[in-house]
Amino acid sequence: MAENETKHEEFTLQESRVFQPPAEFAAKAAISGMQAYEKLCAEAATDYEGFWARLARENIDWHKPFTSTLDESNAPFYKWFGDGQLNASYNCLDRNLANGNADKTAIIFEADDGTVVRASYRELYERVCKFANGLKSRGIKKGDRVIIYMSMSIEGVAAMQACARIGATHSVVFGGFSAKSLQERIIDAGAVAVITADEQLRGGKSLPLKAIVDEALALGGITTIRDVIVYKRTGGNIAFQEGRDTWLHELVDGQSAECEPEWVDAEHPLFILYTSGSTGTPKGVQHATGGFLLWAALTMKWTFDIKPSDVFWCTADIGWVTGHTYIAYGPLAVGATQIVFEGVPTYPHAGRFWETIAKHKVSIFYTAPTAIRSLIKASDVDEKVHPKNFDRSSLRLLGSVGEPINPEAWMWYYKNVGEERCPIVDTFWQTETGGHMITPLPGATPLVPGSCTLPLPGIMTAIVDESGADVPNGQGGILVVKRPWPSMIRTIWNNPDRFRTSYFPEELGGKYYLAGDGAIRNKDTGYFTITGRIDDVLNVSGHRMGTMEIESALVGHPMVAEAAVVGKPDETTGESICAFVVLKQARPSGEDAKKLAAELRTWVAKEIGPIAKPKEIRFGDNLPKTRSGKIMRRLLRVLAKGEAITQDVSTLENPAILDQLKESA
Repeated sequence: MAENETKHEEFTLQESRVFQPPAEFAAKAAISGMQAYEKLCAEAATDYEGFWARLARENIDWHKPFTSTLDESNAPFYKWFGDGQLNASYNCLDRNLANGNADKTAIIFEADDGTVVRASYRELYERVCKFANGLKSRGIKKGDRVIIYMSMSIEGVAAMQACARIGATHSVVFGGFSAKSLQERIIDAGAVAVITADEQLRGGKSLPLKAIVDEALALGGITTIRDVIVYKRTGGNIAFQEGRDTWLHELVDGQSAECEPEWVDAEHPLFILYTSGSTGTPKGVQHATGGFLLWAALTMKWTFDIKPSDVFWCTADIGWVTGHTYIAYGPLAVGATQIVFEGVPTYPHAGRFWETIAKHKVSIFYTAPTAIRSLIKASDVDEKVHPKNFDRSSLRLLGSVGEPINPEAWMWYYKNVGEERCPIVDTFWQTETGGHMITPLPGATPLVPGSCTLPLPGIMTAIVDESGADVPNGQGGILVVKRPWPSMIRTIWNNPDRFRTSYFPEELGGKYYLAGDGAIRNKDTGYFTITGRIDDVLNVSGHRMGTMEIESALVGHPMVAEAAVVGKPDETTGESICAFVVLKQARPSGEDAKKLAAELRTWVAKEIGPIAKPKEIRFGDNLPKTRSGKIMRRLLRVLAKGEAITQDVSTLENPAILDQLKESA
């Protein structure tokens, strides 16, 4: 981490551009001015439990009010609002029927081909109730786990809401994951049903979903699945197993459009979402209903300053946590109108995002730095797809999510998309945190390109050294959260020991939440800048990939003896995957090496999913190891970047192979 610290300290001190919140924006903002922000922070510091209790009562409809705010008796397995009861779907739908939003548009669905379908809150409520009753008719009940393997659609959101309505715990698996990845998640969750689609449409192409589900179930080891429910998206030809497989339209046909919500305890598991860790097995991050829903609603109000007239567009997929918090739950919990987008930013042309903003009068736009960087490149190549060619006058706020945004991309986004009048909320958070942690407040925080600025009120972040001691501003260290907060991860599904050691390690005293990221605070402003992961997890296009997971997949290939994976900086995706591979046969060269590298990429895509494919594969007779057999990953990172090796290699058993590993196949 030390190498990064110096670089980022210099960068933080050099970045002197500051952009104040526009006066008109600040005047109407939910949190207006730094004094309002500081007042909330002071309230949290003075009466932590009282602060959260007030917010929970003001922002959530409780079926049974809570009397206990925070239970720390079994730390780090914290409980929030433990004796309260609620239902997430009720908070997202029913209360919008009662508060005058029944005929307001809840979702504007834009399909891959540009077709638009709108659903009002009443229509979405009826769709979810019929779906929920259909699930109940198949014997799915409170406490059951349901896998959702779908693309972006109103049906995908309705599936999540329907599970929440009956008290079933959903686990959404991104549609780009392979059959093997899906099988692992089904087994770990002990799911009783899979909700999927015949196919998905992306970039003008039909991609299989049901076929991958069939393949996953055929891999063996799955004993719990009773139902596969299939949404007919394309009408493509698929296999159908009688007794197990049911068309969604047939399941909901004739069902009542009313479904009494299942009232659950605040700590009831709302969902499990699997994320890559630094070991080979995915982690089932489990979130609780009450705390997650509170923070989803509150951050919509604070970070996005949501207004009744806004059209909100988060471009994430429901397979990632961003799609949970800021598509499936947050916008609906505050009665917002939102875009749900099936397509990709470059189809049928790279101006699709800007065209869609103009078409639907989007006012809040939330996307990833990877998308921004790829669209910068596209507009450099073809001026016709530059944002300036599309009407962006409806925009009032921009957001960034998934990874740190570099200052150059920030400035392009600010000038060319936001016309230098829209604040940018550069949001730092994780699957495990449930919602934003460190982010500007658009009506309060002066903005600095590349910095996520300050923690939200009630979020007690700090930067510490390896022993857990605070480090001074201007010095890099490990990002931690010192106090529990309502939307935090509750446990790793089926693995509480891994939860404790991963997130509350004894080296830091066992009491601080370890984010897994390095950070630095500016000496003058106290602003945070995230400097990258401190573990063996890569951030590729905002998606976390464990290096060990990819290494395990590579070694599973019959020709591979050993593999080591590292990240290298990539100007579009932030980080790309570079794999160093040792074969069980002679090292190939030329066309043979290229052919085998292509085969290994396809293999990894089948084992994990296309997002895990290494961009580079390098073959060697061995990996650089110490005489005790330890792989020198630091050297591999230097090689991946194409930098000269300046450190001492005398401890290496085999320094000659470094030259072999400089060339990519």
